[in-house]
Amino acid sequence: MRGPRAALALAGSLAAATLVGAAPLTLSPEDAPQSVLIFVDSDDDDDDGRPDREQTPSSKPILAALLEIGLPRAAPAVADGSALRLLRGEAPLAGAAKVKRLWLQGLTVGSARVLVSGKPALEVSVVEAFALDSRGRLMDLARSHVAITRSLPASLTRADAVDDEAVSFLVASEGEVALERLELASLDPGGRELDRLGPLRLTAIACPPSVPAGRRCQATGPVRATSDLIDRSHPGSSWRSLRAEVGGRLALTHAGQRAVSLRVGGPRQSALGPIERVRGRLRVRLVRQSPGASPPIGGTEARALALARDEVHVASGLWGQCGIHFGPAAELDVAVVDPPPPFLIAIGGAAGLPATGGAIALAVDGRPVTLATAAGETPERVARRLAAAIRKLGFVARVSPNPRVTQGALPTADVLVARPQGGWSTLSSDGPPSTDTALAVQIGSVDLSDGLTHFSDFDAAAGTLEERTLIKALDDGDPRTIEVLVIPSFSRSGRIGESFIFGDGGSIQNVVIVDRAGLVAGARSYVLAHELGHILLDMPGHPDDYGVDSPSSLMDADAADPTIFGPRRLSLAECERALRQSGPGAPVALLASWPLYAR
Repeated sequence: MRGPRAALALAGSLAAATLVGAAPLTLSPEDAPQSVLIFVDSDDDDDDGRPDREQTPSSKPILAALLEIGLPRAAPAVADGSALRLLRGEAPLAGAAKVKRLWLQGLTVGSARVLVSGKPALEVSVVEAFALDSRGRLMDLARSHVAITRSLPASLTRADAVDDEAVSFLVASEGEVALERLELASLDPGGRELDRLGPLRLTAIACPPSVPAGRRCQATGPVRATSDLIDRSHPGSSWRSLRAEVGGRLALTHAGQRAVSLRVGGPRQSALGPIERVRGRLRVRLVRQSPGASPPIGGTEARALALARDEVHVASGLWGQCGIHFGPAAELDVAVVDPPPPFLIAIGGAAGLPATGGAIALAVDGRPVTLATAAGETPERVARRLAAAIRKLGFVARVSPNPRVTQGALPTADVLVARPQGGWSTLSSDGPPSTDTALAVQIGSVDLSDGLTHFSDFDAAAGTLEERTLIKALDDGDPRTIEVLVIPSFSRSGRIGESFIFGDGGSIQNVVIVDRAGLVAGARSYVLAHELGHILLDMPGHPDDYGVDSPSSLMDADAADPTIFGPRRLSLAECERALRQSGPGAPVALLASWPLYAR
């Protein structure tokens, strides 16, 4: 859980725009031949796991990344040379067919000409771009991916530190070529530009053995893909960093035209193998202080929903270090809701003692219910008999067991009461609901005017009565969904976030609660992302509870720092644990496989 934090709101972002290719190049057979440079189409713009140059284009993404040629009028066009292919829409141009618009697709390093009406109209130089990992090995542009860095920049750590997720780009050509305005753009999953880096400086290097002999090779320095603006903007690394998002791409551009691109995913090397992308499903509910009141954040409902989506997007960015994403903002299940009525009857209190004999008396929507208790009955036994008595009145009653808490003798149970036509019932009693001297019976209610009463170390397994009433009212019943509840505040403490992880015998699991202060704290502590970590890692504690303090770790217990050194990093071991504990193969799979490309 996150403790006290000073409020800090960070604002601002890099300019965003949609990355588009250069304007179509117009050719005329009456003019002198023009010269152009294009790249071998060795990436995978249609996400089918195959290099685009090895297939006939079958979708618009491939064409959108190619150089488009326009003619003033329909004329026969043909390619002279094997380094490129001419396309008319999504089909290769057959022979010297008449066209008014065509696309150039680079096939191999070399040179070629485009003839229009039998005359040279375009001289084409074709170069090839490769991606190199941190060890200088060639990466497969169609089947591999770049990962978001998990480490501090080398300039802020050891001089010999190697960022395992850094990538460089290499350009191979036939002889001397002039590369102008070579830049790297970061695209989000929808293709919109997030960030841009450049112009990139190229240095001549010896070509790797896998590059055919006779080529001239130049390479950029290593580039870091980062999860947030603070990391990207630090002076020690801003010249080689750019923001990226899992599911998006890093696109190398030349003179404004897309050259090649590489997907963004999870760690490329782990004990589980390459981690591409997995998706967690969140269900976010913003709880008003009282029925009809303003949302807990934002002032208006529209603003509250937008802020909630932004906060989940930030969490996706940080957990992108592990290839984990929580889906597009437009698909997020988020709503503003009222606190529930008193619909829950808690049997057993905190002590969980067996009954000694007495009577329970209360009313459901004004209709009286009574039940005698017998000596020796367990709280769960009494709860089941009470639920049966309530059902006889025509209501829907469900028993929800709780795990035994530290100071409890037995597990306790709650009875949830609803109307047959839907909606929770309202419970009431004229006096104490039970005359049994040992068996505590309480009606749960939620009053957020003084903050939510939160659990302690003694009752963390079950939560407080107010927490259970709130959570059980809003739970969707699907253990694969992570419930996120945003409240105005917690009561009588500096707590700004807490989580309920999966546990044996518990009816509350995979739930996060954060308050307004936790969201306002922003990059100082990343409360939502931290609390989600407890659930994904199935870890109630923190790495520094009994070990070395690590303030830059997202899961640090008490770090509060809005700089690059603050709590924002996840280790490879934590990524592996999240996949083992919550991934597609886990008993309760909170993370579903979400491949970067179709196999």
